[in-house]
Amino acid sequence: MTQRTPIWKAIALSLRSEIADGQYNAGDKLPTEAALATRFGVNRHTVRHAITALADEGLVHARRGAGVFVTSTPTDYPIGRRVRYHENLRAAGHRPAKTILMQDTRVAKAAEIEALQLTADALVHVHEGLSLRENQPIALFRSVFPAEPLPALLDHLRDDPSITTALEKCGVTDYTRASTRVNAKLATATQALHLQISEHAPILRTIGVNVSADGTPIELGHTWFAGDKVTLTLADL
Repeated sequence: MTQRTPIWKAIALSLRSEIADGQYNAGDKLPTEAALATRFGVNRHTVRHAITALADEGLVHARRGAGVFVTSTPTDYPIGRRVRYHENLRAAGHRPAKTILMQDTRVAKAAEIEALQLTADALVHVHEGLSLRENQPIALFRSVFPAEPLPALLDHLRDDPSITTALEKCGVTDYTRASTRVNAKLATATQALHLQISEHAPILRTIGVNVSADGTPIELGHTWFAGDKVTLTLADL
C-alpha cells in the first residue's frame, strides 16, 4: 500500500515551490490562513502546520497582527569554469560564510582515485562543511584534495574557510572547473537537519573536479544545495 503524503507537507511543498519560482519575493506577504485553507480545502490548523514548517526552514516569518512574510528567495549561483563561493554570493549582494563540520586525512576511495588521478594507496584531505547566506544554511559540501602536494591545506582551512585562500597558501595560485555534474535528490534526515529543510525536500547535488593551471586535478567537490534556496545558473562555459 502506497503511503500518502500528509496534507500539510503537500501544502508546504506547494508554497515552497511558489517562493522558489518567484511568485513571492523577499518581504512579500503570504495569503491569510483563511485564504490558504479555502484554496487547499483544509482547515486552518493544517495550513498553520505547513506555515510553521516553512518558518522552521527560514523561508517565512510571522509578524504578530500583520501576517506571514517571505524571508528569502533563491540565490542565483553560477556554475562555470571559475566557481568561487564567496565571490558568487557577494556579487549577488549576500553575506557568505562557512562552517566546518569535519576534516580528515585518509586513504583515497576508488572514485576519488579516478577523479584526482591518484595511485591506489594515495592519501587525501577531506573537508566537509556548511555554506551559509546571511547565517542561513543553503548547502552542504565535501571537498577532497590530494594530500601529498598540499600537506598543510587542512591547517590553512581551519584558519580561513576559503578554499581559494587555502590553496594560494599552498602554492596553487589559480584553478578552474574541469567538469560538473548536476542531479536532483531528496534530502536525507541528516541533510535536512543541517540545511533546516524538511526530510525528503528537493536538493540539487553537484559533483565537480577542479584543476590547477597546468591541468592537474586538485579538488573533487560534492555540494548539496537546498533546492528552494539556490538557483543554479550556467556561466563561463
